Amino acid sequence: MTHAAPVSPVDRAGLRQRVDKALTEFLAAQRTWLTGVDEALVPVAEAIEAFVLGGGKRLRPAFGYWGYRGAGGVDADQVVTALAALEFVQASALIHDDLMDRSDTRRGEPAVHRRFAARHRSSGWSGDPDGFGDAAALLLGDLCLVWSDELLHSAGLDPHTVARARPVFDEMRTEVTVGQYLDVLTQATGDTSLERAGKVARYKSAKYTVERPLLLGAALADASPDVRMAYSAYGLPLGEAFQLRDDVLGVFGDPAQTGKPAGDDLREGKRTYLVAAAVEAADDAGRALLLGRLGDPELDESGVARLRELIIATGALARTEQHIVTLTDTALAALSSVDLDTEARQSLVDLAIAATRRAD
Repeated sequence: MTHAAPVSPVDRAGLRQRVDKALTEFLAAQRTWLTGVDEALVPVAEAIEAFVLGGGKRLRPAFGYWGYRGAGGVDADQVVTALAALEFVQASALIHDDLMDRSDTRRGEPAVHRRFAARHRSSGWSGDPDGFGDAAALLLGDLCLVWSDELLHSAGLDPHTVARARPVFDEMRTEVTVGQYLDVLTQATGDTSLERAGKVARYKSAKYTVERPLLLGAALADASPDVRMAYSAYGLPLGEAFQLRDDVLGVFGDPAQTGKPAGDDLREGKRTYLVAAAVEAADDAGRALLLGRLGDPELDESGVARLRELIIATGALARTEQHIVTLTDTALAALSSVDLDTEARQSLVDLAIAATRRAD
């Protein structure tokens, strides 16, 4: 497999700094608008600023940008600003995901619903602090989704270009929303099949992480059908590999790097490919142990360690790691089927490696 370049593709062409600049300027204007409505909205502005500007890999704008450049698009700040809108889609999904999963932290900081619940408690307000936090997170997640639209439309691109990109943007946001519902449904029904785990991964994360950002960039560049087809053939397996890496980190990741407690996916009862593979391969005792403890919010470190040992012993971890390699190789092979800008092609190769070998 090709080794990642010393300079991250997220940093080439000054991309990370340009995305952050676009987000910072947009959020500053939104803060002015919010405070003009009521000073009580300052904490809303602060929370979204902290969430959007305080972390994030900027992978989605990077896939969009190099997809645009690969299709012959000419570099422009307006394009970077439009692609920065993807970060608000991501913020919306994460804020809502943390709420639904009852997660305590995100990137080492309190999740948004916990942040506002703590504000309620410290202020001595009436009512239920947790209910207030949940309502705030729901609304802030919605606000980020609204702002993704606004940033795309206000980026400075001509209306015809925006109209060309609009169907991709709309379908992406629909896919991630129904993917989130399928994730919640799967936890409720207890479906541990590999087929269901794959579909949830595909729609909840894979498509909006890689394939749709690529196709958004392609639409902005008015790419040919051949390029769009190659991007889907690259983006969908790579997005699935990205999600599988996320699933592995959700069980085996280092909290210092992931920003979330060890084994959080096990406490939340995630029916991931990793878990489905373990259930399929385990004996009766192992299956009973895994299904009996999966989704237990009281699962302690020793319980997490036992489930980790079981997942390793069943071969599920090795199977998942091999599947990541296979999917990544399939994605990289798809890039060779179409003529792309040389720098963009290499950046897409490097992005594939960065997305699937990450530790956070």
